[in-house]
Amino acid sequence: MATKRDYYEILGVSKSATADEIKRAYRKSAMEHHPDKHGGDDANFKELGEAYEVLKDPQKRSSYDQYGQAGASGNPFGGGAAESGQGYSSGFDFNGSGFDFSDILNQFMGGAGGGGAQRGPARGRDLETSLTIEFTEAIFGAEKEIQITLDDACEHCGGNGAEPGTKLKTCATCKGRGQVSRVQQTILGAMQQASICPTCSGRGQIPEKVCTVCRGAGVMRRAKTLNVKIPAGVDDGATMRLSGKGAAAKGGGTKGDLYVQIRVRSDRRFERDGRDIHSEDHVSMVDAALGTDVEVETVDGRVTLKVPAGTQSGKMFKLSGRGVPVLGRTTRGDHLVNVIVDIPTKLSGKQRELLEQFSAESGSKKGFFKR
Repeated sequence: MATKRDYYEILGVSKSATADEIKRAYRKSAMEHHPDKHGGDDANFKELGEAYEVLKDPQKRSSYDQYGQAGASGNPFGGGAAESGQGYSSGFDFNGSGFDFSDILNQFMGGAGGGGAQRGPARGRDLETSLTIEFTEAIFGAEKEIQITLDDACEHCGGNGAEPGTKLKTCATCKGRGQVSRVQQTILGAMQQASICPTCSGRGQIPEKVCTVCRGAGVMRRAKTLNVKIPAGVDDGATMRLSGKGAAAKGGGTKGDLYVQIRVRSDRRFERDGRDIHSEDHVSMVDAALGTDVEVETVDGRVTLKVPAGTQSGKMFKLSGRGVPVLGRTTRGDHLVNVIVDIPTKLSGKQRELLEQFSAESGSKKGFFKR
């Protein structure tokens, strides 16, 4: 399963970035990658717009932080804008956005504070795993445990890479800034570019004495058990994003995210169709003709269904509010029962006699069953 790049990573901001920081980061990057500019990149520009469309909206951002790209569309367990490729075109508009073009150009030309590299340790890798749950667990939600092997913070040094009892010192390469800069001449003039310091990996500090267990990396490979809360209404194939539950970064950076793909086991009794649940129930020909009450199995338990006289095979009955919960709401879909009328294949002499009598009477009175 391919996972799209993290929206915060695309814009080069942290998850705690303010709305203004997100806006400034987008304006700067969008200018750099705009297709109308020499050397621009249409694919990167669209990716930037997609990320900005989500992160500029508080509601979409909150949903994205919890569920990833699928949650950005308001449906955490279905295809969202990030999957469909929509949602980028209105993010950058030279004419109608209200952006100051000269201000963008100043940033692009390497004005004060230029460079574009984010200070700080690198972010840990995103990880993927799968989890299989039962049909009823998908309907009502559940808490499950998963085991995963990943790079986690070293327990000996706490993740900072220094032997306990020793200190961190200022990195001599970057002088504590966490990044190194260089000036490059371009057709637009001199541009200052910055990158993460290769010595301290962006921390600005290095251990006086490296940890004897992780040898200064700050991470160790180990198995870990995580609790996953499955929300009611999750569907088969949905992907949940567990923010900060991915791999740890070397040197104490931000952890990556864990993407959990949900697999739902089928249930011979039920079939799911969106928010509705379907099932079949059989009645005899006599019960269908005279009417009866049947006990129908639902996810909530057995429910009495009244089958009126004259019910035809294939008639669908609706049990309102006994389907799949709508995510984040108290409402539920419906349970639809398809009633199948069983026609006997073998008849006793008495049964045949009675049916023939019924056929004759029906035919004489209403014209049915004529031979």
